[in-house]
Amino acid sequence: MNMRPKKHRLLGLLPDALVLTNGSRRDNARYLTFDDGPDPTYTPPLLDLLAKHGVKASFFLVGQKIERHPELVERIVAEGHMLGNHSYSHWSFKRMTTRKKLSEIHDTDALLHAFDGRAHHRMRPPHGYVGADLLCYFAIHRRSFVYWSYDSLDYQDRPNQEMISRLRADPPLPGDIVLMHDDSDRAHDALAVMLPEWLGEGHSFSALPQDAR
Repeated sequence: MNMRPKKHRLLGLLPDALVLTNGSRRDNARYLTFDDGPDPTYTPPLLDLLAKHGVKASFFLVGQKIERHPELVERIVAEGHMLGNHSYSHWSFKRMTTRKKLSEIHDTDALLHAFDGRAHHRMRPPHGYVGADLLCYFAIHRRSFVYWSYDSLDYQDRPNQEMISRLRADPPLPGDIVLMHDDSDRAHDALAVMLPEWLGEGHSFSALPQDAR
């Protein structure tokens, strides 16, 4: 199973200021990122686990869920994690007009602003689809997308032990941005095993920095 998608190596040729596929390798850091939340069932235990191990991460949140669960967004910010934009509806951008895509992004930015005071947030499009129109818009407006260099495959309906074995055999490297999700218990259950091992081996984990704007 490919946890290091070739497509994102090509995206990595674009400037980091536009498309970020790897984080800084300083301090031996890896970057855990969680998509599709906040979720009242799965996000709190994940936050408990991260707090237990002193790990900071980045959460790419869906606007509709932000509106339903603001207390979880408050907790994410209070505990030092980064807020990212994962669109308002989580519908694929592939068949959307440019106007609709921008509405999804701006509406979610406005919701996130109420929690961290930032006008703009790093953006991760649903299913990873952007399109030339958004790439051009973000380049002109000096905004950035965040992709990933390491896919945990936690969205696959496979036995948890299989995921743990993959993570143990091929762990994220310094600078890797790790794709995970907090709309199921798969990431939590795997990290409950792997975080103590990785930290014991000297790995460190950080939240991604917001862009300069």
